[in-house]
Amino acid sequence: MKQLIGAAALLALACAAPVSQAQEDLAAAQPSVIAPLAAKSLVIDLAWAGKRAVAVGERGHILYSEDEGRSWTQVQAPASASLTAVFFADDQRGWAVGHDEVILATVDGGLSWERVHFNPEANRPLLDVWFSGSGSGLAVGAYGSMYRSEDWGRTWSEVPFEPEALGDDGADAGDGLDEFEDGLDMGFEFHLNSIGPGEGGLLYIAAEAGRLFRSDDAGATWRELPSPYDGSFYGVLPLDGESVLAFGLRGNVFRSDDGGQTWAPVGTDTVALLNSALRPSPDVVILAGLTGVMLVSRDGGRSFEFTQQEDRKALSGLLWAGDGEVIVGGESGVRRLPVPGLR
Repeated sequence: MKQLIGAAALLALACAAPVSQAQEDLAAAQPSVIAPLAAKSLVIDLAWAGKRAVAVGERGHILYSEDEGRSWTQVQAPASASLTAVFFADDQRGWAVGHDEVILATVDGGLSWERVHFNPEANRPLLDVWFSGSGSGLAVGAYGSMYRSEDWGRTWSEVPFEPEALGDDGADAGDGLDEFEDGLDMGFEFHLNSIGPGEGGLLYIAAEAGRLFRSDDAGATWRELPSPYDGSFYGVLPLDGESVLAFGLRGNVFRSDDGGQTWAPVGTDTVALLNSALRPSPDVVILAGLTGVMLVSRDGGRSFEFTQQEDRKALSGLLWAGDGEVIVGGESGVRRLPVPGLR
């Protein structure tokens, strides 16, 4: 969901029809190239595999760090499609998803990868992936695409995304989208941008056109939530209990303390697109996005302090490195950054 020139809008590029689809499909099916500057190229997402940090990005680049992001080693991936998300269920088992509906799996903490799903003809990038501790997983992406696995990602089946519609109590929240939907002629095929896992099988999905969804049974069923905003959401961060943050276009952040039934805006002092979130402690929440914006909350996401990197390069993906620093991906590759006020 991130673009080569701005780490959180790749979706617009990803869903556009390529000039030569056959050539791109052929190239995407080839193993990734080991590049000396891979750690300086676009990195879109990061995850911990135990104490090992793993990063994924453009051209199928996968890198890992054994020293909390101070140095990086690239490993070859069995595809060169750009990778948009990575997730680890434990220190060994992980998955990466991306363009051409590619899904990669690892069972050794990201040191080697196997291609387990690839469907370039669909022309739909996958944008996020998540697994439970029991081997059930979901991958979501463009135009409402959703895949499910019940065997730790060895096989995948496409499932229809058919959320329970808003009831009468949520009708007002959806009214503003009718004209938007008609103009785009998209029906319900909105892009599913990210999965936000909570506790006890609770999942949220942040989607295009102000859509937010919740599952209380690990993704078996979904219901649409009343939305406070017509613009796209790029992330959902569950907090404690029924509290949750949703964030996305134009610096918009909203907080709900009743599981997404009602929402209140949170000030951010920015109009930059926000795409990544991290909660290193109960009181600290960090959001990041385009133009090098990083927002820091010290009160559990009720208010945020605005900061911005001098280079204005987009940030995408966050890992807590300790000592008041985060590991971030983005236009400048992968690097460590200090978080103001947390040292």
